[in-house]
Amino acid sequence: MTDPHRTEPEGFEPFERAAPARSSRNDPTQQPGWERATLEKLAFASLREQQAARRWKTFVRLSWLAFFIFLVWLAVSKGTPTTAKTTAHTAVVEIKGEIANGADASAEFVVAAMKTAFEDEGAKGVVLLINSPGGSPVQAGIINDEIRRLRAKHNKPVYAVVEETCASAAYYIAAATDKVFVDKASIVGSIGVLMDGFGFTGLMEKVGVERRLLTAGENKGFLDPFSPMSDAQRAHAQQMLEQIHAQFIDVVKKGRGDRLKTGTPGLFSGLFWSGQQAVELGLADQLGNVDFVAREVIKAEEVIDYTRRDNVAEKLAKKFGAALGDASVRAVRSVPALR
Repeated sequence: MTDPHRTEPEGFEPFERAAPARSSRNDPTQQPGWERATLEKLAFASLREQQAARRWKTFVRLSWLAFFIFLVWLAVSKGTPTTAKTTAHTAVVEIKGEIANGADASAEFVVAAMKTAFEDEGAKGVVLLINSPGGSPVQAGIINDEIRRLRAKHNKPVYAVVEETCASAAYYIAAATDKVFVDKASIVGSIGVLMDGFGFTGLMEKVGVERRLLTAGENKGFLDPFSPMSDAQRAHAQQMLEQIHAQFIDVVKKGRGDRLKTGTPGLFSGLFWSGQQAVELGLADQLGNVDFVAREVIKAEEVIDYTRRDNVAEKLAKKFGAALGDASVRAVRSVPALR
């Protein structure tokens, strides 16, 4: 018997405690063939991941293919009406933003839209809806010449309707129309030419930067912003600007005729006026908008837009490529501009 009064030393265990028994039912490692089953599960999991990755790659490739096909379809779509509308209407062609090659208001787009409008038998008159600060004298000159040619060929009236601004190259275009309609608060005029740029020669001297420009021809580096401009080069540029200015003035005088108040001080100095002042000076004919001209002047109240615009594909191309390159070139080059 055990002595009830006996005490054991601290930490003494008379018997070793047995570890809890494992149940082979709950322990997979105790099952027969568990190694093979585990390997099979890992293999199937890896296979499913590979299949999912392949499906995702296929989906991405098909998505890009569909997007490319969509862009190609948009690229061949037209931005102008494809069929003639024989019912009487007023044709509208917008000239908005900078007038420049590659822009929405380029000669390529505007002339193409005007041709479609003039050739449409249902168009009783053409309205150029203008909201532009100006741009290239070359592009404006091409549009001006085409207005005169198309008007004579198709014997249809063409009018300019000004929204906010019709300045410089935009007015160069408007001067070729039969009449110019403005809002009383429109900005009209700015008959002048400019050539702008930057010169960094002084800054380069201060920071110790030397410009190394090699040219064949003493004036090949003319207007280089990192080289000084000689007096002879400055005089040459000024003479060229004055010649273009004279061409501009001649176009305005021929287009506006006796309506133009040629004795007005500063009329051809590059100043601009409000629409109300433009009417008084003969730069514009009267106040009016597109609906007024269609209803009261052309007598064809229905208005149809013939403006040629970039489609989505062309806009994306310009956004990610051409526009960036064009901006880089313009940053370091100067060209004459009517604005």
